[in-house]
Amino acid sequence: MSFSPILIVPGEKKSIFFEIFFKSLKSKSISSPLILICDKKNLEKEIKQYKYRYEIEQIELEKIGAKKFHKNKIYLIHVKYQNSSKYVHNCFQIAFGLIKKGLTHKMINGPINKTKTLNKRYLGVTEFISKNFNVNKFAMLIYNKKLSVCPVTTHFPLKLVAKKITKKKIKEKIIVINNFFNKYLGFKPRIAVLGLNPHCESVLKFNEDTKIVSPVIRSLKNKIDVKGPFPADTIFLKNNRKKFDVVIGMYHDQVLTPIKTIFEYDAINITIGLPFLRVTPDHGPNEKMVGKNISNPISLIKSLEFLDKK
Repeated sequence: MSFSPILIVPGEKKSIFFEIFFKSLKSKSISSPLILICDKKNLEKEIKQYKYRYEIEQIELEKIGAKKFHKNKIYLIHVKYQNSSKYVHNCFQIAFGLIKKGLTHKMINGPINKTKTLNKRYLGVTEFISKNFNVNKFAMLIYNKKLSVCPVTTHFPLKLVAKKITKKKIKEKIIVINNFFNKYLGFKPRIAVLGLNPHCESVLKFNEDTKIVSPVIRSLKNKIDVKGPFPADTIFLKNNRKKFDVVIGMYHDQVLTPIKTIFEYDAINITIGLPFLRVTPDHGPNEKMVGKNISNPISLIKSLEFLDKK
């Protein structure tokens, strides 16, 4: 019997990924087969450094279609390292190809340096992956089973955010979140939408919260459990946030700052709206911590556990 594997693209060569990966496997038993898509020499170096002793079986890409994958086993697809940008892109393209061929519907990628590796062509990995699957309606969900958040805009400079907020974008995020929770988590989420302005008020004649955000919420209230707009400075108070499963913010730090303050590493980044499940631990390469063996693996543990059950 062959089991559906989790594809793993470790990302940057210089990052804390393998440290937290080995820590994760030592602390949790993951039944799904794991396929690492990375450079063999670098993997061997990391294994030696962190004294990892489990067997890893190398498989050839052209023979993978006939391969039977076994539970609790790790496999390797070797990708020769050249330069950081080309290497990471090659690893992703192999993973995308395997997903499109139907090998699996589960993928984890480690953190990458967006500025260097994506060459400023994409705002982030979420947009990069969505583009490769021709998906226009997607969202970045920072997920914790107690409370999740989603920004309408992601890595835009703050001065551009107001120009990027539209009724269409807000509506798309609400719908894709509602569909994801119903399909993969089995329940209808309670969604809160934040305003763009402090206290949802503006000293200017045009107020985005009354002209853009409120009409979208009113148009969906009969179909989706959505409320708002709420002021961002009070929604995350304990008695307020327990009323909702998801909080949608207008920009990146409006919702990511509080969720990381509340849960720290106990959250995962899910790209929703894709034809497969893509998850990544909610942190960056953290080059300053490489080799120190003190990084917290909880976000990767949660990522592996989430996909292991799907």
